[in-house]
Amino acid sequence: MRFHVVTIFPNMFESYFAESIISRAVINKLIEIDTYALRDFTVDKHRRVDGRPYGGGPGMVMWVDPLIRCVEKIQKKIAKKKNTKVLIIMFNPGAIMFTNVLAKQSAKKYTDIIFICGRYEGIDARVKKILKAKEWSIGNYVLTGGELPAMVCIDAITRQIKGVLNAEDSIEENRIASHEIYARPEIYEYKGKKYRVPKVLLGGNHKLIDEWRAKHS
Repeated sequence: MRFHVVTIFPNMFESYFAESIISRAVINKLIEIDTYALRDFTVDKHRRVDGRPYGGGPGMVMWVDPLIRCVEKIQKKIAKKKNTKVLIIMFNPGAIMFTNVLAKQSAKKYTDIIFICGRYEGIDARVKKILKAKEWSIGNYVLTGGELPAMVCIDAITRQIKGVLNAEDSIEENRIASHEIYARPEIYEYKGKKYRVPKVLLGGNHKLIDEWRAKHS
């Protein structure tokens, strides 16, 4: 799986992708992550990528041309590979909600995903039309840009790729998982009160443990 991220802040991705599971997936060549600095694709002498919206209103709108130039370069790069299937994603709070199901489907269906990270008031609507891009949302709230949603989606999709996690049953939807989990010690005392691990988790009866986990999922 290859991820391509179009952004005006490529450095935002360096620290997150350099750590933990994502970093190991890159090192093991299970995924590739490339960021593209959008300002490198503008012909404006001040390297601007946005302008005032038609019809008035606050904020700035990201121009069509730099985005199209950037994505076309990515598409040419992808075209050099064999048997590719590409998905282009933009982010919109009102779009289809990104879920684990969508993450799993994307991991199986596509070889390359291009994430376009909007900023300011958003992206000129013609970009979506020209590129036939899909829109995802990671929640019913507004963020300052598409960088965090892109990180969330890359993280969730990467976990679905075979070999990324040490054990396949680490994927929560493949097993009975509970939001309520415990580890040592069995009894933890805090300010005179004892907090205990539920007895069912200590008994070794996996049928009862699964029933408890299902109830607390």
